[in-house]
Amino acid sequence: QVQLVESGGGLVQAGASLRLSCAASGRTSSNYVIGWFRQAPGKEREFVAAINRSGVLTVYGDAVKGRATISRDNAKNTVYLQMNSLKPEDTAVYYCAAAAGGATSRYNNYYDYWGQGTQVTVSS
Repeated sequence: QVQLVESGGGLVQAGASLRLSCAASGRTSSNYVIGWFRQAPGKEREFVAAINRSGVLTVYGDAVKGRATISRDNAKNTVYLQMNSLKPEDTAVYYCAAAAGGATSRYNNYYDYWGQGTQVTVSS
């Protein structure tokens, strides 16, 4: 089992950047595919990005492609999500999730463990 804790959210203006972190404890995070999702009020949870165990393969949601970069430091058991050129529509609670499977996935039911989330608010 792995525990996930997100951090790095906050209130920023449109056009700014944020780096979110997902720290894993328990079993080493290198055993897991890690995904980032977000959920805005009244909306379904949306896929943002995912990274495989080694960090070589990444996949992004259409809404953030070109503005987001996911990376991982397995020595630190941490996965990062760098978000640039933030827009008001990026406002949401951002969650990281871990999957024991070997492939990346954009489907939230693929993931076995979830963090509590970190709020990102982008003002116009």
